[in-house]
Amino acid sequence: MIEIIETIMLLLGGLGAFLAGMEIMSDSMSRLAHGELRRMLNKTAGNRFAGVGIGAAVTMIIQSSSATTVMVVGLVNAGILTLFQATSIIMGANIGTTITAWIASLGSLDVSVFLLLFAVVGVFMNMLSKREKVKLIGNTLTGIGLVFVGLNVMSTAMDPDLHPELMGVLEEALAVVQNPFLLLLIGAVATGIIQSSSAVTSIVVVLATSGVLIGGTGDGVYYVVIGSNIGTCVTALLSSIGAQSNARRAAVIHLLFNCFGAIIFTTFLLIWGAFGTSFQDTVLNVIFPENYQFQIAFFHTLFNVTCTILFLPFIKCFVWLANHIVPEKKGAGKAAEELLTEPDERLLRNPSVGLAYLYQETGKLFGYSKATLDEAFNAFLKKDMSVTKDVNDRNVEIAQMSKQEVAYLVKLSANSLVMEEEKTISSLHYVLNDIVRIGELADNVTKYTGHYVNDGLHFSSEFLEMLKGMYEKIEKLYSLSLEAFTNKDFLKLREVDAVEDEIDNERRRLVSTHIQRLNEGRCQPQNSSIFINLVGNLERAADHITYIAHSIEQNQ
Repeated sequence: MIEIIETIMLLLGGLGAFLAGMEIMSDSMSRLAHGELRRMLNKTAGNRFAGVGIGAAVTMIIQSSSATTVMVVGLVNAGILTLFQATSIIMGANIGTTITAWIASLGSLDVSVFLLLFAVVGVFMNMLSKREKVKLIGNTLTGIGLVFVGLNVMSTAMDPDLHPELMGVLEEALAVVQNPFLLLLIGAVATGIIQSSSAVTSIVVVLATSGVLIGGTGDGVYYVVIGSNIGTCVTALLSSIGAQSNARRAAVIHLLFNCFGAIIFTTFLLIWGAFGTSFQDTVLNVIFPENYQFQIAFFHTLFNVTCTILFLPFIKCFVWLANHIVPEKKGAGKAAEELLTEPDERLLRNPSVGLAYLYQETGKLFGYSKATLDEAFNAFLKKDMSVTKDVNDRNVEIAQMSKQEVAYLVKLSANSLVMEEEKTISSLHYVLNDIVRIGELADNVTKYTGHYVNDGLHFSSEFLEMLKGMYEKIEKLYSLSLEAFTNKDFLKLREVDAVEDEIDNERRRLVSTHIQRLNEGRCQPQNSSIFINLVGNLERAADHITYIAHSIEQNQ
């Protein structure tokens, strides 16, 4: 009994070290490739092959198809990715996740003992170096080392030479489970609990290293591997709860892809009853002679690559099917999806991508605030007081979104980020304040409209034309600033500053002309307060627009 408890404890400890190593390695590699991840996801466009390649590459970096799929669900929910793009990335993620089984298979080679030293080397690199990149490389090596420490501990726990009787009982117990559907269920449930098909496949590989094959020597282990691909969909499905329709559809597509693949391969295995023996003798033993661990890893890769090749031409069919399984809610349409929404928490799993998403959302909020100023200014020209409530409502939305984004930035700050990203977070706090101020200045403009109408004031057509000219410069300034902010284009800052100087000069000219008209008796004195305040508010709005453009300098 004590022997059984010790073995279980070793197994759990080894699994813990393995999963911890995967987490450390995943986090460090994600941070090393922080800029590349978001750039890769932006390059999918409508190219399904690019999507598959990017999905595979991202998953190899972060070592988790579940994490990639959850990230994709978040990007779809944010409107950054289309369902077509998401489907190809999900297919690629399934290929990328097979790399873990190959890593686990290295444990069957004599070289694996040297890989354990990576943990020590990585720790010393982290301790002795002050450079952030070197520290991240050290953490990556530490993660790889811990992966093999975990595999080594699990292999030791199940060493048949150390525990011959226990391993004999375990081998007999697992050999009894030969029902294909039960084996599929075991793979799916185990993966659903651990939330990692990579971990389940690695455990199967470790068992094979110890001479223990689930389902005996036939095809049993392959059914478990297939089932693990179904179980890995649980994470994305849970993540999509409460999301928009398209995000739930992305999770459903992930499930459909793996289920259809499982049906095809299970049917194939059931028809070709001797697959395990014949395929092993004719193909696997030729490529990996007498190495069942690599054969399992090969089958895992074969399953996902074959499914991708089969289903890649039918991406639009998957999208069509998902649209019917998850129909659009009544009353929800394109306009509803375009409304400002709360930042997507799913993307916090990868802070770099989450920050890129929030940066994009901040650009949208900038546009929303400028549109509010447009509405208020045009209403002043038309002496239209009906927009006052709408401008107030829009300002409430701007303030609410700003608070949500600030809270999101705080959560991002709690994660490990590279210095460039920390600077970006700091600059976004200031940008959000500038966006709120633009909205508040729009609210001031509506108040001036109220005085304009209620006090029976009159402004000359000459003044109104000059005012329009000033605002045209503000619109030009906004276009340049948005481009500079969105693309982080430092060359645009010169143009921004030049236009901003023109607006300052225009304000001085307007005020000087107004004073001259007052002295000549061509303007009503009661107009003076509204005139000067209006022009001053427009100039301040231009200042905040300029500040937003220059925020990119803080990221250097």
